[in-house]
Amino acid sequence: MALAYDPLFITSDKSSMDVPSTPPPMVLTQDELKRIAAYKAVDFVESGMVLGLGTGSTAKHAVARIGELLRQGKLSNIVGIPTSKKTQEQALSLGIPLSDLDAHPVIDLSIDGADEVDPHLNLVKGRGGSLLREKMIEGASKKFVVIVDETKMVKHIGGSKLALPVEVVPFCWKFTAEKLREVMEGYGCEAKLRLGGEEGKAFVTDNGNYIVDMYLEKDMGDLGAVSDAILRLPGVVEHGMFLDMASTVIVAGELGVKIKNKHSSCC
Repeated sequence: MALAYDPLFITSDKSSMDVPSTPPPMVLTQDELKRIAAYKAVDFVESGMVLGLGTGSTAKHAVARIGELLRQGKLSNIVGIPTSKKTQEQALSLGIPLSDLDAHPVIDLSIDGADEVDPHLNLVKGRGGSLLREKMIEGASKKFVVIVDETKMVKHIGGSKLALPVEVVPFCWKFTAEKLREVMEGYGCEAKLRLGGEEGKAFVTDNGNYIVDMYLEKDMGDLGAVSDAILRLPGVVEHGMFLDMASTVIVAGELGVKIKNKHSSCC
């Protein structure tokens, strides 16, 4: 069912200028904005596609919409590749056929949310804890559409002052966290183990690992160099910077929806 408050939108395939659409007739909640962005992303989905199904509060709306369109017969022959156990459970409950990267090493389209988006469409993901599987699946995608509300747009990665997640093996995690802090020290970094288990125990990812959350005070500058330095540390599995991966970012705000495309976007 189409949303009654779904606003018009302006694409920006060839221009860095984003012109806001006609304002919606009501003040929308953050969850409603996420749903609008998710529905726009599902417009990219075609029958017969292999889809990467994202994780989190925004991506769940896209997964629900795909399930709805399948039930209505408007989509068919869809295969979903879930990025987490939680998404797998949601997709199965909606009747979306599922597979994995072993059977489908090339994915037509992935749809997922993000925790931060910078002016070059670099992302921070993983505050929900699924960064490794998300990066594997979305990295195998021909097209990766990111859906966010306007609060996720930042001037630089780490600009929200919220966590940059790093997945680490549990073995001697304190040692790994300290090495991470040393690598990131020049950016005012604080490293904290993510909690979330029973009785204040460590949060455990779907892969059986821990997450160290990095809180940054300064712009990291050369993100590629920082990425390489993090990944060279023994004990690090993956980090939450998704660099040069997003094809399109759909941003829902109170003035409507903007579509930002790779190499032609500006915050």
